[in-house]
Amino acid sequence: MPLYSSSRTVVPLLKHIIRHCPARVFSVSRCLSTDGSAEQPQIQENSVQLFNHVYPRDDMTNVTAKILSKVGCQLHNRPHHPLWLIKERIKDHFYRSYVGRTGNPIFSVHDNLRPVVTVEQNFDSLLIPADHPSCKKGENYYLNRTHMLRAHTSAHQKELVRSGLDCFLLAGDVYRRDEVDSSHYPVFHQMEGVRLFSNHELFAGVENGEDLSLFERGGRRTPQKQETHTLEAVKLLEFDLKRALTRLVRHLFGEDLEIRWVDCYFPFTHPSFEMEVFFQGDWMEVLGCGVMEQELVRSAGADNKMGWAFGLGLERLAMVLFGIPDIRLFWSEDERFLKQFRLSDIYQPVTFQPLSKYPPLFNDISFWLPAEGYTENDFFDLVRSIGGDLVEKVTLVDTFTHPKMKKVSHCYRLVYRHMERTLTQEEVSIVHTAIQTAVEQELGVQGRF
Repeated sequence: MPLYSSSRTVVPLLKHIIRHCPARVFSVSRCLSTDGSAEQPQIQENSVQLFNHVYPRDDMTNVTAKILSKVGCQLHNRPHHPLWLIKERIKDHFYRSYVGRTGNPIFSVHDNLRPVVTVEQNFDSLLIPADHPSCKKGENYYLNRTHMLRAHTSAHQKELVRSGLDCFLLAGDVYRRDEVDSSHYPVFHQMEGVRLFSNHELFAGVENGEDLSLFERGGRRTPQKQETHTLEAVKLLEFDLKRALTRLVRHLFGEDLEIRWVDCYFPFTHPSFEMEVFFQGDWMEVLGCGVMEQELVRSAGADNKMGWAFGLGLERLAMVLFGIPDIRLFWSEDERFLKQFRLSDIYQPVTFQPLSKYPPLFNDISFWLPAEGYTENDFFDLVRSIGGDLVEKVTLVDTFTHPKMKKVSHCYRLVYRHMERTLTQEEVSIVHTAIQTAVEQELGVQGRF
């Protein structure tokens, strides 16, 4: 049975929590769909309804009501929200830096694409093999075997290139099942850019550029290039990519910023790089990028071009640039948080002023692991579904193996902290008991209390 597929367990638990806890503890997010309609997503016994479309449920369905309540919120499009500020600064930089002969920006911006994509869009179109770890059910939110909530904005890359676009920025909400702490959240926001070059465009400024070519026959793949690309084209494209991104992060962080490049691997680019910046005394990875795999470009109908692509997380940048300590704050409706980012100009300096730090409450939960089928992300997701944003962090604090039974148990510590007021142990105990009950019933484990 798919996780959270039965309303017999989770729905009564949620009703119990709401009935016994003060209303102010829980705020239900009711976001609109991207077309502005008020239709709310629903999980039925045999289907999931989202954006006026019904998706039949199957053995891959694992999306939860808690996650669906975030769909369509589009924090990156909410004026004066910190994620909107970061997006607008990046957009403004590209608009000013890349202008065509007519004086108009050459990069188009796409920040309103729906987050429901096909599995083919999310993985196959990016050359990610079916057995890649990132495709697992435990890592993603699936509506069914054919549709899912996108795990990255790159899921739209192929369709935008196929539509004839050579230069574009893409921003949106993405969804991944992950651990619970101050820097991870199952919904976050990405922004990426793509730029394609024809032979003439890439070599226009090079002496004797008319004699150079993007492609070669009979080439071989090396750490420096793909088999179809000439080394001259790759080196020039790599230079253009790194120059563009260096200018971008210095635009965001300041001209004196130290930068270094690290070779890495992505299925959809080669060669691939990560950029790290030296910020507040430490090196921090801020984005990934590389030369687009030619097979991806060719499958999108741009056979005679090659290009680069990059992607970055908006939350990561906003937390660093504005000093925001907890990723849950991006979802806050607290006026004390929101008013700090109502700026008269997107470049007006702002540093987050902490709200009063309310004390945490700690509660442990222990259970014996089943012989098979348990994944930690299932547990994290269940905690989020019941506890919501009251849970600040979940940490594995102990593992015990019974010497005779040969069974393994895990003990997790749940840190509860409200971002806007002090919680009572009574309130937390109700939520924690509901989580314990759901863990046993939904995950098929035996509690060890």
